[in-house]
Amino acid sequence: MKKVLLTTTAMAFASSMAVAGDMSMSGAIKLTYGAFGTGTAAAGADDFTSEADLDIAATSASGNISMSGTLELDESGTAAGPVTISTGALTFTYDNNDLGALALTGSGDGEDDNYGDYSVAFAAGGIGVTYTKDQDSSDNVMAVSYSAGALSLSLTALDETSGVSGGVAATGNPTTLTTAGIKKTTIGATYVTGPYTIAISGDDQASQDWDASVAMASGDTTITVAADETEMMSVGIAYTSGAMTLSARQEFNNAAGTDDETEFGITYTDGALTFGAAYDSGQGGATTKYGDEAELVISAGYTDGDVTVAAKGTDQDEMEVSVTFSF
Repeated sequence: MKKVLLTTTAMAFASSMAVAGDMSMSGAIKLTYGAFGTGTAAAGADDFTSEADLDIAATSASGNISMSGTLELDESGTAAGPVTISTGALTFTYDNNDLGALALTGSGDGEDDNYGDYSVAFAAGGIGVTYTKDQDSSDNVMAVSYSAGALSLSLTALDETSGVSGGVAATGNPTTLTTAGIKKTTIGATYVTGPYTIAISGDDQASQDWDASVAMASGDTTITVAADETEMMSVGIAYTSGAMTLSARQEFNNAAGTDDETEFGITYTDGALTFGAAYDSGQGGATTKYGDEAELVISAGYTDGDVTVAAKGTDQDEMEVSVTFSF
């Protein structure tokens, strides 16, 4: 009788666990040799580094309200990942200083650092509305979109004026933030007709920014012509053939400098093998860029089961070789 009661109790407990929600774990172990910079921050001396990451995710969806969250563990400590609560067409997400809808220039490498805290999103009948806020400074952004057939409309109201004051980040925000943002409203429209995609956008700043482009797709090739408020023109072409993708883009009358920018890229994937090369002359201007933002980046990778071997290098004499096991 005692064994029967224990068995019944265990079954009931297992049943309650199944109804309460689902749990999953994922992670990776990585060994790297080399040194790779980022943005305006140069790499240090070549050396070995190791990383270990484990994410424990839990989701509850037994009723009309679903909730999910993640516990993130790595070699530097533990942290809570994003927490999401959804019901019907509404979704609430909290992820302290990690929502990229709000981002300002950081001091560490000159790249943007996220500082958004929470967002509320609504989606139904072709309409999407997302409101994101930084609780520490009250900076916020609201994005509204509408799609009907070939036409898509968008409106974004952004206020990033209080995240930084006097060169100092608002209390609670990443201390790397150094430059205050702006306040503006941007509207845009995209229309697709046959092989053509037409897109325009503009904002309400005192010195207004606007962009316009026309893309034409023909088989595996897409050609895009664009212009903006600085009278800069650009022509780009993208081509895909089997395992290979090629792209090239040329800017004319570039307002950022006297030299017009040239960009090209190539990616190749054949089973477990991948190769890529990207060049952007605009990244080699007055401010030298490093790592993945360098003027020239070449990369290659090979996957064998759960293990990936990758290598990459730049025109700044940076190199990095890594072996990663993902589970």
